[in-house]
Amino acid sequence: MSTSEDAGAVYRRYLSAVLLHGQASAKAVDLGATDLYALNILELGGSMTPGELGRRTGLTTGPTTRLIDRLEQAGYVRRVPAPDDRRKVIVELVAGPGGLDEALAPARQKIGAIVQGYSPQERAVLFDYFARAADAYLEATTELHGERTG
Repeated sequence: MSTSEDAGAVYRRYLSAVLLHGQASAKAVDLGATDLYALNILELGGSMTPGELGRRTGLTTGPTTRLIDRLEQAGYVRRVPAPDDRRKVIVELVAGPGGLDEALAPARQKIGAIVQGYSPQERAVLFDYFARAADAYLEATTELHGERTG
């Protein structure tokens, strides 16, 4: 790579490919991309209030309610009373979409083969980058939301 522009283009192509694959994966299991993203948030973050799920997905109250309704109707989540305040509701994951592992398998195999081509030290750097970049993206997202609402 000769210039930082080349690096930027490669990185943007990578991010676009990840997003397109996420959309295709969601479609393969008859979900919208935001629906699948919300299920991933619940799987990684555990049960949460609708407000927290809305913040994490970037949705306002109305679309968050419709999202939860769709996921509940499909049997993926349920609303339960909060243990500390029965007036509050918690959204909890019940099941993941059937067929998702099969839809993700080809990409997982291809990416796994790429990662296995790196030395243990190189893999450590890659996964350090993924962890730190995820935090940086989440922080930047919070800042963007603050700029829009603040």
